[in-house]
Amino acid sequence: MPVNLAAPDPASLLPVPGVRLGVASAGIKKPGRRDLTLIELAPGSRVAGVFTQNRFCAAPVAVCREHLARGDIRALVINTGNANAGTGEEGLGRARQTCSAVARLFAIDAAQVLPFSTGVILEPLPIDKILPALPAAHADLAAERWSDAAAAIMTTDIVAKGASRQLRIAGKTVTVTGIAKGSGMIHPNMATMLGFVATDAAIAPALMQRMVSEVADLSFNCVTVDGDTSTNDSFVLIATGQAASPEIADAGPDYSALKAALAEVAIELAQAMARDGEGATKFMTIAVEGGRDRAECKQIAYAIARSPLVKTAFFASDPNLGRILAAIGYAGVQDLDVNALKVWLGDVLVAEAGGRAAGYSEAAAAAVMKEAEITVRVSLDRGDARATVWTCDFSYDYVKINAEYRT
Repeated sequence: MPVNLAAPDPASLLPVPGVRLGVASAGIKKPGRRDLTLIELAPGSRVAGVFTQNRFCAAPVAVCREHLARGDIRALVINTGNANAGTGEEGLGRARQTCSAVARLFAIDAAQVLPFSTGVILEPLPIDKILPALPAAHADLAAERWSDAAAAIMTTDIVAKGASRQLRIAGKTVTVTGIAKGSGMIHPNMATMLGFVATDAAIAPALMQRMVSEVADLSFNCVTVDGDTSTNDSFVLIATGQAASPEIADAGPDYSALKAALAEVAIELAQAMARDGEGATKFMTIAVEGGRDRAECKQIAYAIARSPLVKTAFFASDPNLGRILAAIGYAGVQDLDVNALKVWLGDVLVAEAGGRAAGYSEAAAAAVMKEAEITVRVSLDRGDARATVWTCDFSYDYVKINAEYRT
């Protein structure tokens, strides 16, 4: 079961003026399951995104990049149950057919539609199921459908993921609401499996890409479940400009305030993916400090977080802490002085001066390992930089879920 994670109360996911969502059942993988989502954006909305760096990127990712380059996005369409990845020219054609069908419903151009898919790779997108279900999703459009959409975009997720915040900008209330899905194949080097965060703030077009990239780096770029980067990773930021606050035109205080709120939502969603990692029983925070720069701190944190040996030790509640030291050592920081670093498991100092800490207690470490939420802290003692990564353990169920994924 997910680690200290429950689905959000639908009432807690605040409507964002200028955004309507609708869901429907296309029966893509399972009959009767709501697996198709439409998102309508008000005219004048601005959209930016970051996508997978996997060279085998999915057809919808390629189409999204093309359409975003043209601008003026008015609708998003999301299906689960099929990734439309590894499908070649036919996959591109089917993604574009889907955009054209959505465009007809909204009386807009196909290039104003962004398509997203998630699910099984190397299988044709079943447009014979998707296209007939689009009118039902369109008829379902409403501003309050965030919770329904969060559930409709799930694949192996157990719990729907959503979050909202409000803040004041220039004396006006601004809303931020986001949803995401992801439970396995999570080790992005840009974003999550699928994430959508919207605000009614007005952001200058020149700042949109900077904002989404910076928010992704603070959140979805800091989570790993299994070390695999998906072919379909997409994180999209929507700014409708419907709030009464003035347009954010530079990287001043208003930009920083909005970025902080967006990052809070995105971090909550990213952590939820680790808490809901396939088969997860433990949620782990890997905090590395005292580095020369954030990049090397993150490099070491990820080496620990994605190590199968570390993750299985945590599942077993076994303080086999040599596995953490080994991961630090092979992380690739060539001039790291291992004699200078310290490692804590919770509040227990476990390693210093190149070996086991003098006051280390196996019983104290074992007690920490039994907890559902555990922090590993590493001090490099070579600078002021720091980075945090969130992950989960590997259980028997992870193997079972992925062994049976297509069935």
